[in-house]
Amino acid sequence: LQVPVMAVSPQCGCKGSRICPRCAPGEIAAEQARLLAVQRFRYCPTCNSPTTASECQKACSNFLPDLPAAFSGVTLLPDFISPHEETVLVQQMDSWNWTPSQSGRTKQDFGPKANFKRQKVKPANFTGLPALAKPLVERMQQLECLKSFQPVEQCHLDYRPELGSTIVPHRDDAWLWGERLVTINLLSDTVLSFQPPNGEALEIAVPLPRYSLIVVQGSARHAWTHAIHRHDVADRRIALTLRELTPLFLTGDRADEGLSLLKLAHTYQGVPM
Repeated sequence: LQVPVMAVSPQCGCKGSRICPRCAPGEIAAEQARLLAVQRFRYCPTCNSPTTASECQKACSNFLPDLPAAFSGVTLLPDFISPHEETVLVQQMDSWNWTPSQSGRTKQDFGPKANFKRQKVKPANFTGLPALAKPLVERMQQLECLKSFQPVEQCHLDYRPELGSTIVPHRDDAWLWGERLVTINLLSDTVLSFQPPNGEALEIAVPLPRYSLIVVQGSARHAWTHAIHRHDVADRRIALTLRELTPLFLTGDRADEGLSLLKLAHTYQGVPM
């Protein structure tokens, strides 16, 4: 099944230290040289966890050595969606406007407006999660690892190799966004790279096949940083990511705010903000 190619805006959305080939072409080569100096280990989808050679299943040859910090909390599920479902999803996404984002990406947001430094959140222009999310969320909730998953925010990130798209090593907010980060990988294979909290020059490369779903929680979510490198974007790739609320907004002091946001999210009538 063929997905139509969408026109790309020449506008750059980079801010601060974020760069792309359009705003800082001279710095990309230096960035790539730094990455080449990093020791890279491949995550094992057969074991679904980093293991030593002695612990690894006999059918698996991609085991990892002992790591400098505990790494756990990655669950990778191949073929979560079908090729036909992907085509329908991408056609809907491309019927909406893509907004220039940082580091060569474009984006579509469905979620409350948050000021993480001041710890303030408000609905603003949020009209709910999009209708396309409802059957995906219902399928996720059939999985053991996502039975209680109630997403409140959805983000689409569009990566293009011709734009040098990347996302730099980072940790997602943990004040508003809850334990599990859930992403469906669309249009092409890529790699999600994790870096240890002690700054050691190594990475765990988690392969993300097309159509797959990945859940990130535990130490992989809170201690290690994660990134998508430019050289791991070979073709157009879209990440559909869903986030849940923290206990503060579910059962804590700000539960009233959280309930209001969840009710709005689960109308499934949203359009990109």
